Amino acid sequence: MLVGICDFPSSYTFPPAGYGGIERWLWAVAEGARAAGADVHLLGPGWRTDLGADWALRPVRLEDLQPGTRTTRELRATGYDLLVVGHEYPSHPQWRRVWDELDCDVATFQHSPVFQHAADAFDGRRSRLYCYSPEMAARYAMHTPVLEHAVHLGIGEAEPPAVPGRDLVWLGRIDEEKAPHLAVRAAQLLGRRINIVGPVFDTDYLRRHQPLLSADHVTWVGELGGPAKTAAFSNAAAYVYTCSRTYVEAGAAVFGESLRAGTPVAALCWREGTCAEAAICDATGAAAYADPDRNDEAASLALAEAIEQALMLDAPTVQEIGFQRFDPARHFRALATRPC
Repeated sequence: MLVGICDFPSSYTFPPAGYGGIERWLWAVAEGARAAGADVHLLGPGWRTDLGADWALRPVRLEDLQPGTRTTRELRATGYDLLVVGHEYPSHPQWRRVWDELDCDVATFQHSPVFQHAADAFDGRRSRLYCYSPEMAARYAMHTPVLEHAVHLGIGEAEPPAVPGRDLVWLGRIDEEKAPHLAVRAAQLLGRRINIVGPVFDTDYLRRHQPLLSADHVTWVGELGGPAKTAAFSNAAAYVYTCSRTYVEAGAAVFGESLRAGTPVAALCWREGTCAEAAICDATGAAAYADPDRNDEAASLALAEAIEQALMLDAPTVQEIGFQRFDPARHFRALATRPC
């Protein structure tokens, strides 16, 4: 099978050094495709040129081409069986006009809970949409999505054998939607230290929660990538996941990253059917279901109980399940297989 993994205009490289969800997903699919025995071309100018000579780079984007031109004919003659793309492309008119000439399948993963697709973007066979959670699948039901765990990888992030960690860790973008203050308060209630890892997206949010976020039990680490990011998970006793009451998680990388490191997850959920619920099981984490009509303190108390449960789990078992559930080759095979 010949697979093209398409980049898209982005402020991040492919794959990114640190933050960047869709970019990391595309790299995981590329790695998974090769592990599954497929031939892979990295399509687009955004791919890093230091990936190694064994990666085939073709700096072309379909939306920049015209149907019937020499370049388009050459692309068709290449004989792609599957293109894997960011979720916006199947609804991009110019991209679709060129894709229609290539006579290949396309698969994408829904990484946004609000993007609206063209009505005919997916037919469920040649063009396929994948969603992480029942909540996301319900939002995009008209496009017949397939439920699937997304896998995200970066460069140099191979996980060491799991051992029990020490402190708690929270990782993500730091803003109101991701709500790390709830994790910080839960850690405080338990008398545990917590490391906050990620880029700051909202300084107003920091100011509103400054007294709590600057407490003595909190260590601000900043944005990490590569081995340092893996170590942040591997060295933690549990990963604490939070979000705001109305936020819909589309396909978070952090669950797979944590479980592959052998670090159990304590997740705050405001309703059923979320990505957190889809990602973990009793052997890999614990979910706290908070009432959105109650205050932050009640949510943090519930989360603290979930953290205590997660801390009792066995790290090697968590990692074994994580490697199975978030295996790049398994993920690629799911994307590459037409539904029966």
